Amino acid sequence: MATVKDILSIKGTQVLTIGPGASVFEAALLMNEHKVGSLLVLEEGRLAGIITERDILQRVVAQRRDPGDIPVQDVMTTELVCGQPHTSIDEARGVMKNRRTRHMPIVDESERLLGMISIGDLNAHDSHAKEMTIHLLHQYIYGQA
Repeated sequence: MATVKDILSIKGTQVLTIGPGASVFEAALLMNEHKVGSLLVLEEGRLAGIITERDILQRVVAQRRDPGDIPVQDVMTTELVCGQPHTSIDEARGVMKNRRTRHMPIVDESERLLGMISIGDLNAHDSHAKEMTIHLLHQYIYGQA
């Protein structure tokens, strides 16, 4: 059974982070620069929350607040659902679907950050697995196996 560890082994463990005192404007610039939809918020090395494009749209833009004057900690999402390396891909997908979230931090038993997966990562993994199945079936049917 495939796990999120399989995705992290391909994707890597690099995660973009920001501090809770940084401005929302700084967070938006960092997300834009790296073409990502979220940043994990670390406070003294511990996972404090996540700031997403949705957080910025709902809690800053829609309320006509100045992103340069608002710290990340005022608009970040603090209720995080984290996975562990042994979390199955199906379980991660179910949790993300039910919670309506597109990102899941991956932590170890000590809650140390190991990486992050997105719904796009899950979709890419499934797509690759289906392509491999099709390829193997094609080889079998046409006697190339």
